[in-house]
Amino acid sequence: MLSRRRALTTATGLAAGALLPPTAAHGAASTQGPAVATAAAFTNPVIWQDFADIDVIRVGDTFYASASTMHYSPGAPVLRSYDLVNWEIAGHSVPVLDFGAKYDLNGARGYVRGIWASSLAYRPSNRTFYWLGQIDFARTYVYTATAAEGPWSRLTTISTPYYDAGLLVDSDDTLYVAYGNTTISVAQLSPDGRNQVRTQQVFTTPSSVGTLEGSRFYKINGQYYIFLTRPANGQYILKSSSGPFGPYTMRQVLLDLPGPIAGGGVPHQGGLVQTRSGAWYYLAFVDAYPGGRMPALAPVTWTADGWPVVQLVNGAWGTSYPGPTVPPPPRQVTPMTGVDTFDGTTLKPKWEWNHNPDNTRWSVNNGLILRTATVTDDLYWARNTLTHRIQGPTSTATVQLDHTEMRNGDRAGLALLRDSSAWIGIRRDGTGTRVSMVNGLTMDTDWNTTGTGTEVASAAVSGGRVWLRANADIRPGTGRLGTFSYSTDGTTFTRLGPAFSLGNDWRFFMGYRFALFNHATQALGGAVRFTRFELTTP
Repeated sequence: MLSRRRALTTATGLAAGALLPPTAAHGAASTQGPAVATAAAFTNPVIWQDFADIDVIRVGDTFYASASTMHYSPGAPVLRSYDLVNWEIAGHSVPVLDFGAKYDLNGARGYVRGIWASSLAYRPSNRTFYWLGQIDFARTYVYTATAAEGPWSRLTTISTPYYDAGLLVDSDDTLYVAYGNTTISVAQLSPDGRNQVRTQQVFTTPSSVGTLEGSRFYKINGQYYIFLTRPANGQYILKSSSGPFGPYTMRQVLLDLPGPIAGGGVPHQGGLVQTRSGAWYYLAFVDAYPGGRMPALAPVTWTADGWPVVQLVNGAWGTSYPGPTVPPPPRQVTPMTGVDTFDGTTLKPKWEWNHNPDNTRWSVNNGLILRTATVTDDLYWARNTLTHRIQGPTSTATVQLDHTEMRNGDRAGLALLRDSSAWIGIRRDGTGTRVSMVNGLTMDTDWNTTGTGTEVASAAVSGGRVWLRANADIRPGTGRLGTFSYSTDGTTFTRLGPAFSLGNDWRFFMGYRFALFNHATQALGGAVRFTRFELTTP
């Protein structure tokens, strides 16, 4: 069992300390900038979508963050914000999970593997973004780009697997990596970032603390800091005044701190970042299943002897804080909800495939065409299933589907996808075409399929076009429900089937997603076109 597979807990706790004037930022020194404006108060979570294991940086007046995506492709989304509150998805650091056939659903499956906690950094000397992460405990990959939206390309592969790594670009341009689980090490990379020059253990977690992982590496006011999580209810920090290889001393940042989402967990495993005006913030995530892990933001001050302190509201991580003081944004970020008509010829970065797609069997051209890519009765084996994060606390996805080119045995539709799934869609069989609601798609804790689904309701449909709708309540807790409905005119929707109870076990790590799919059960050759996807909130 991995250390991160721990029961999630919530309790109470405090952090306190004196204030320290703002210090230099990690990755980019604080400089004078344009006039600033204080945003309105914000509420947590700042993103009610599933973005976990966050690393966050500032480059100039723009903030960027990276997150885990496990088996979804492309991986490691790059989020962008101008105020730490409103975020958009700019691109992905890992264009394809080319780490073995299992990530292609080719003879094996990569569920809950792939992109775990990784690191995002910016190197001013060559104006380049770096992403670094280990895959399958085997090796570490480094990708680079000169713009956050890409294109990203692989720079190197390093034989040491830097588990839960944090990448530091030091003030002298040297690259260091902090990594490990319980035993924390620091590696120095070659000047070109392609090889390991040196690695050394720098800290062993006391047994009284247990496990520490999720490294984030900073240099602030000449001191070196490694920010670490105690999954899933604590955050600690190590500090060295003697250089990146230590020795380090440890201090608790938070433990069993009440979080800002009712029923959710303790905020943890994120990163520290400084605004241009000198204020510090901690962007963490909150375990909030069945939806996933949601980013939450809180201001940070520093003690006189150089330790960070999360600013609390009534002894808890606040549900609301004053907005950061930042320059006016150059533009509004792209909303994470709304309509996508699949205009143009590429997918927008909010979309991720379940494993790598077969690129010969899908296309975008004013509509998304999914040709059947797999013959299977198991959606978990079907390639080219396209996913979109669910917006919390509740939201609704509606798709318009042209099914005229489906063939006998094909299944296409809209799913609520996780290790326990359900869907509404079109079944084309020799006896005709019907809209169907199917539940009972399940996996065990080794991510093997234990149920391929049972049709629990259906209705005959005519013509070649249908609208499908799924609503999901992803507030933390048990008994949260998803419901399905359909329409033949896009206006009047008919409920189909019973409510689906969303599973909230944390071990899948990722939350539920809306998923568009089309797979064959008899033979390849069929196709469908999704002409519209709309994500709405109440």
